[in-house]
Amino acid sequence: MRLSELLMDIFLQPLGGQDPEISGIFYDSRQVVPGGLFFALPGEKADGHQFIPQALERGAVAVVTEREVALPPEVVGVLTGNGRRAMALAAAAFYGRPTDSMTVIGVTGTNGKTTTTYLLEAVLRSAGRRPAIIGTIDYRFGDTVLASQHTTPESVDLMRMIADFRRAGADALVMETSSHALEQHRVDGVRFDIGIFTNLTPEHLDYHKDMENYFAGKRRLFSLVEAAGGTAVINIDDPYGSRLATEVSGKLLTCGRNPSAQVRPVNISLSLQGVVGEVATPAGMLPLTSPLLGDFNLQNLLGAAAGLALGLSPASVGAGLGALAAVPGRLERIENQAGALVLVDYAHTGDALEKVLSTLAELSPRRIVTVFGCGGDRDRSKRPVMGEIAARFSDLAVVTSDNPRTEEPLAIIEEVKAGVRRVHPHEWSRQEAVTATGRGFVTIVDRRQAIEFAAAIVGPGDLLLVAGKGHEDYQIIGRERFHFDDREELRRAFGQLEKRS
Repeated sequence: MRLSELLMDIFLQPLGGQDPEISGIFYDSRQVVPGGLFFALPGEKADGHQFIPQALERGAVAVVTEREVALPPEVVGVLTGNGRRAMALAAAAFYGRPTDSMTVIGVTGTNGKTTTTYLLEAVLRSAGRRPAIIGTIDYRFGDTVLASQHTTPESVDLMRMIADFRRAGADALVMETSSHALEQHRVDGVRFDIGIFTNLTPEHLDYHKDMENYFAGKRRLFSLVEAAGGTAVINIDDPYGSRLATEVSGKLLTCGRNPSAQVRPVNISLSLQGVVGEVATPAGMLPLTSPLLGDFNLQNLLGAAAGLALGLSPASVGAGLGALAAVPGRLERIENQAGALVLVDYAHTGDALEKVLSTLAELSPRRIVTVFGCGGDRDRSKRPVMGEIAARFSDLAVVTSDNPRTEEPLAIIEEVKAGVRRVHPHEWSRQEAVTATGRGFVTIVDRRQAIEFAAAIVGPGDLLLVAGKGHEDYQIIGRERFHFDDREELRRAFGQLEKRS
């Protein structure tokens, strides 16, 4: 494809009058091949302009920059005010604009994105569609499952993957759309039929700085949806969702418990068996029976009723919602011989942890034991918040390490414990945690040991929640990534206990 064709939708003109054939689009100079178009992108840790010489050495014939740079006469320069947006639109053109011939649903929000995408996948499959999924857990279609590196990949990688899925037969795409991706224009080349907003609570504030910036990032999805003539599906139980619903100017479908919501629950029962009842919709009553637990999953189910905006019948949507039995790492049950309800969940924000624990508390277990930690090199403000929430809802909170990354694990834990101590001023020793009859907390820095300890002390009627990592099968310590899966660790711990008994 000629350079001018790639730039047509961006209204950019190559400098110097040359119009080379482009073999590929690259943002990493190490990946450039002869005939490549290199985008020199400024970043938080490095500036792509510094790597232009390496890109030229590897055969780049054109370079897009955000400032004027000197290039050899045989290399075409293109100057733009927004390299990331230009790259996203160029990638869409290079890969044949695959989303133009697919049904595309973007899901954004702090919590609930992954579960909502799994629900939508089930709804679309139930309706005879062939959806591809891009999200936190993996990127998948049919027998192809790719490891997820980011919730939403960089635009070139994203568009190449979508084109591959489309060629393989996908006729729909359900995509978790992160605030980082939206702010960095990674999805600007995607044509959205539906955008779903789940909720907005404090998270990623190390990047966004404040909630207004965070909201503005999420809001970008709905500008893209509006531009494509699509439908915004918004949870108006959330304050930011309620605000967003007043700001969108295109087609709108509201959901939530709010009596004014267009998609709202009627006669709903929540229990250990899941969610049962009906949902009122503009298209009629939707029968709902789902094994997913809790009110926060009811919110996800209501959002996933977005299938109605595609013209699917309430019965068809209800059948799809009921077909999903579980989501990896989202209140995933671990079988055990202790007689306890043992769950692994990805909850790694204060809001998510509170929703999970408050839901579990309503099940009236004998006691709740929560193992949790906070990641390093991430928003520090949530650490005491999560500590206080875990202490408030748990009979025993076990504070441990998560992904410390380059931070000292004990330093992270001390910030978590500042919140725990608002509820429990005195920290127990491990022996006290075993023998005490009240409520309290214990610190076990090593996550494997923390899980082993918790598994050893729970019994019939107890509920053990291991929170924070969910589906993740690794732990990042320093700059190294080690295999570590909470689910495997729990099964191993219970297995060892069974052998000893």
